[in-house]
Order: sequence, then structure tokens, then C-alpha cells
Amino acid sequence: MSGGRLSDGHQDAPANAIQAPGTDEALWRAWDGWDAMEPASLPESGRVVVVAAHPDDEVLGFGGTMALLAGRGVRLTVVSVTDGEGSHPGSRIVTPASLARLRADELRAALTELGAGQAEIVRLGVPDTGVADHEEQLADALARLLRGADMVAAPWTGDVHGDHEAAGRAARTAARRTGTPCSLYPVWMWHWARPDDPRVPWKSARRVELPARVQELKRAAIDRFTTQIHPLGPGPGEAAVLPPEELAHHLRPTEVLFQ
Repeated sequence: MSGGRLSDGHQDAPANAIQAPGTDEALWRAWDGWDAMEPASLPESGRVVVVAAHPDDEVLGFGGTMALLAGRGVRLTVVSVTDGEGSHPGSRIVTPASLARLRADELRAALTELGAGQAEIVRLGVPDTGVADHEEQLADALARLLRGADMVAAPWTGDVHGDHEAAGRAARTAARRTGTPCSLYPVWMWHWARPDDPRVPWKSARRVELPARVQELKRAAIDRFTTQIHPLGPGPGEAAVLPPEELAHHLRPTEVLFQ
């Protein structure tokens, strides 16, 4: 995740929504809306393309589902739209180029934790925080990658983060061109939204239940993103992007897809 609550340099409304205090995970856990969601439809075989605006988005929002798919023998192609090099723009310890390499290594380690170590990783190198400026080219690139795929999963187009939303729109465009079923996973939504929030299309929400074993795999995978969940150093420009209260949203026994 990049452009996070503790590190985004943008001053527009979406960034402010992310930087504002979030919804306590206890409210989500106590919500009675989970039972109203139908189970998500997932492939039993074939290939699934997983699109992420930044390395870690796919594990935070879709990691448990990836573990389930990998366990079925489904082949995974993971697309890192950006390298997440902009998560710490004020760092005096790590350069953007070094951060890009570190985050690529973290992603590979996280996929291995999920049992998806054989997944194909495609790095497109779109500038971090600039996905919307390359949306048309991104849709073209994703359409090529979707040929023969049985499903594409991408960040939700209403996630209130510019890169996430642009990546989701491009994936949805590519899915329409290729006739590929498309599911969208939220990441920051759990931070700024509240249970029964009218801004969220709950009627299209589908749930994926994660067995205890899969929850453990996902937790181990998230722990691999050390550049995001631990400070890089003591200075304000080295702060963690994902503090414990944010991670809590992604460690629950259910993932949600908008289908």
C-alpha cells in the first residue's frame, strides 16, 4: 500500500479521508451485515490475474482468497502496477529505487507464505501515485494479460485512493474487452467507511470465508511487508504506513469482493 495514512503527500479529499481517524475493527467484527452477503463465486481451476496498485494491496485485500485459490491448484498471475516506491517520500534512509526492490522482494516472500510461491509476478513500473495518468495504457496491458484468464481481481474503484481506483477501473475495462469475470477487493474502505455505510455497494458484496489455517497464512504473509508495517527508522519520514489498528481490518476471518 502506498500513499497511506501516515505518508501520503497529497492534500486532496481522498487522502484526507485516509489520513483521518478510522473505524475501529471492533465495529466491523460486531456488524450483522456479514451474514447477508452471499458467498463469492471463485474459479475451481485455470488462471486468475490479481491486480494491485502497490505491492501489498493484493495480500491485504485478497490474500486469503489467493491462498484458497493456490490450494486448489489455480495458477496466479500477480500484477504490480507500481512498485510502491512512493510510500515513504520523506525518508532519509531508503531511496525510492531501493524501496521498489525491497517491496518486490517482500511480495515474493508474502506469496510464498500464502502457498503461492510459483505465482507469476508482472511489474508494470507505473509511477507510484500516478496510475490515473496511465490508465488507458494500463487497461491495454491488462487486457493482454487477461487472455485466457478465468477471473481478474483488482482494487475496488470506490476505495478513496487514487491509485487503487484507477487500477480497478483499468482492470474493469480490460475485463469487459476480454469477457473476463471481474471482482474488486476493498483495502482502505475498511478504514474510512462504517458498517451499513451508504457509500458502499453492499448489494454487490460477496464474502470469502477464511478457515483458521488460511488466516494464519495471511497473517504470515502480511508480516513479510516490513517496510510498511514497521518504521524504517526514528525520523517522521520513516514512520510505518500500516499501524496495528489498520492491519486489524485485514486479519479478520472474512474477505469481501464486489462482484
